[in-house]
Amino acid sequence: MNDGGAVADVLLLDYNGVVVDDEPIHFAALHDLLAVERIALDEADYCAHFLGFDDRTCIREAFQRAGRPLGPEQVRSLAARKAHWYAESTRTGLPLVPGVRRFVREAAAMASIAVVSGALREEIRAGLAQAGIAESVTCIVSAEDVAHGKPDPEGHRLAIAALVGRSPAVRAVVVEDSRPGLAAARALGAGCVMLTTAFGGREVTGADLVWDSFEGHAPGELKPFMREVEPAARA
Repeated sequence: MNDGGAVADVLLLDYNGVVVDDEPIHFAALHDLLAVERIALDEADYCAHFLGFDDRTCIREAFQRAGRPLGPEQVRSLAARKAHWYAESTRTGLPLVPGVRRFVREAAAMASIAVVSGALREEIRAGLAQAGIAESVTCIVSAEDVAHGKPDPEGHRLAIAALVGRSPAVRAVVVEDSRPGLAAARALGAGCVMLTTAFGGREVTGADLVWDSFEGHAPGELKPFMREVEPAARA
């Protein structure tokens, strides 16, 4: 949505840990997948080295760290197995980040909204429908859409192109829950709000705002952190 007709404001949301509070489920699925392959993974290691990356990157990195580099087909096969385990674990529903439904619905009145995530498109669609915000989200950029995941801002730029096209001026703010996501927002030049859903009591630094969830917050709080970014048509 344009603010004053000259500037297009966009809100770019991560999915895991921002819309759905499912990072523990992803950790469990990756842990169990790697355990079958005799690779150990604990929660601290997951948060330090894997949080915020897509499945293919996590699997590739885990095997590389174990001294067992994989080929592309092996990575795809293991990622498909992990996605199946995640789907089975969430068949009866997903935990939502508190306040996300109200916040996103209200935010749609002040900005165009996209989800930019390393999750699979079908996972995102299902979560948005469950959260009741599918109609508020104009665009989804998923793991299938990018050559380079976060911390590269490729996905964010694709989302901006889909949301505003050749608008001469674009302002953006990003909501993330991981360090790679924060780095992507900074590379884009956007403002960034970090949720602590994935970090718990651990320190979060470098964000404009740090929230535990959307509960008790209003979209208007984002306005001071809407920063002009390079228009997608020239990115």
